[in-house]
Amino acid sequence: MNLMLTNDDGIDAEGFRTLVSACRGMGHLFLVAPIGPQSGVSHRVTTGEPIRITELNQNAFAIHGTPADCTRLGLQLLVPNLSWVISGINHGGNLGADVYYSGTVAAVREAVLHGKPGIALSHYKVRNRDYDWNRVGQWAAEVIAELLAKPWEPGTFWNVNFPHLAPDSPPPQKIYCPLDPHPLPLNFNPEQDGHLYQSDYHNRRRSSGHDVDVCFSGNISISLIKLL
Repeated sequence: MNLMLTNDDGIDAEGFRTLVSACRGMGHLFLVAPIGPQSGVSHRVTTGEPIRITELNQNAFAIHGTPADCTRLGLQLLVPNLSWVISGINHGGNLGADVYYSGTVAAVREAVLHGKPGIALSHYKVRNRDYDWNRVGQWAAEVIAELLAKPWEPGTFWNVNFPHLAPDSPPPQKIYCPLDPHPLPLNFNPEQDGHLYQSDYHNRRRSSGHDVDVCFSGNISISLIKLL
């Protein structure tokens, strides 16, 4: 398989390096990721100006554009006979309503629009706790291998979120679950130049058994998303 790996935190992000390591041995890897951070750009694409490509080596390209641009260029120019698009591992969760804002998810959604399967992976963050990328890389390798082996239903993709556990916590369970239907909380603080959005991400509403609740409770949420 020819696997295109991408993200929205930039090609030098630690989560992306973890993804690359997790995918080794699963196929031929092609790295096609933004040259710098593109978090929160959703499904924005570049159409009115050229998109520069910096070739880092034969199978690695830094794209001066968005995550969706990366997928488009991978499909059209950079990855021969592309099999899957795998995006992440995002620095922060992409749960419930987040999937509509996320560049990580958009890269995979663009692939599905063109008839290719994909997996988006993200890592929820607890305040004042460092990431343990080695540990998460082990979880990611297991989840990716499991999802690659499943039959793919066209028009769908997988959205995976890893919990942020304390170092002495037992390994998480993998739980297949739907997206949470609640919107993100709205709170805008007045500033000199306008109103600044203040997220209350960690205390957002959640429905039992849905992805926000599963991940916040310390388990790996795996959600199948249908485009239409």
